Amino acid sequence: MAKGTKYTSKMPDAAGVIHYSAEENAVWQTLITRQMACVQGRACQEYIDGLALLDLPTDRIPQLGEINAVLGRTTGWQVAQVPALIPFDEFFRLLANKAFPVATFIRTEEELDYLQEPDIFHEIFGHCPLLTNPDFAHFTHLYGQLGLKASKEDRVFLARLYWFTVEFGLVNTEKGLRIYGGGVLSSPGETRYALESDKPLRKPFSALDALRTPYRIDIMQPVYYVLENVHQLFDIAQLDIMALVSEARQLGLFEPRFAPKEKKAS
Repeated sequence: MAKGTKYTSKMPDAAGVIHYSAEENAVWQTLITRQMACVQGRACQEYIDGLALLDLPTDRIPQLGEINAVLGRTTGWQVAQVPALIPFDEFFRLLANKAFPVATFIRTEEELDYLQEPDIFHEIFGHCPLLTNPDFAHFTHLYGQLGLKASKEDRVFLARLYWFTVEFGLVNTEKGLRIYGGGVLSSPGETRYALESDKPLRKPFSALDALRTPYRIDIMQPVYYVLENVHQLFDIAQLDIMALVSEARQLGLFEPRFAPKEKKAS
């Protein structure tokens, strides 16, 4: 989670409606139009099915109530309006209560291709389609419950599990390798890179390995973990994940497959 942000979430009015400017809606239109085309043939079917259920508008930013209507009748989840950045306690509390946090700002035209903090496009387009899927929804709910009870030290390891599944996960399908991670599916560059580049290492998913794998948020990922199918997320949720966290802490982290982040000159 970023330490600071220049963005501020927009608050709903008394009727629960968030008012976006024409410029903000235009950014959404640009983002969703190009990414809808990009994910075809690259996203897993469960994501595509969820996208169809959400029926996201292309000419404006959707209202959270529209998303909640679909999530509520499919998996019982909701989205919750939050500030641009929230404490980890609040993040886990929301997930534990089947509420997915959504910061209600959208990136500027200058940051169309990359944004460090998650905006409404990343959260709605990247994650909400799969929240209509029972296996993904169950895994995310269980993850929130674990994180809420975990120590600060254990949460650092849990963050890696989330990163290599919910954010940057890949999955094998009958049609070949596909994407289910929202961090990939909301980025045109990484959507292509994750499947088509010969640079990253793609490994069969292991919860213990994922817990031990370092990552950086500001680069194309050097490692992706691949599920056998989306239902495997339900199976992962049945594991004793906190016992695996303890084992990962004892074993230590793998050697990073990336260079250290350069320090900015003071």
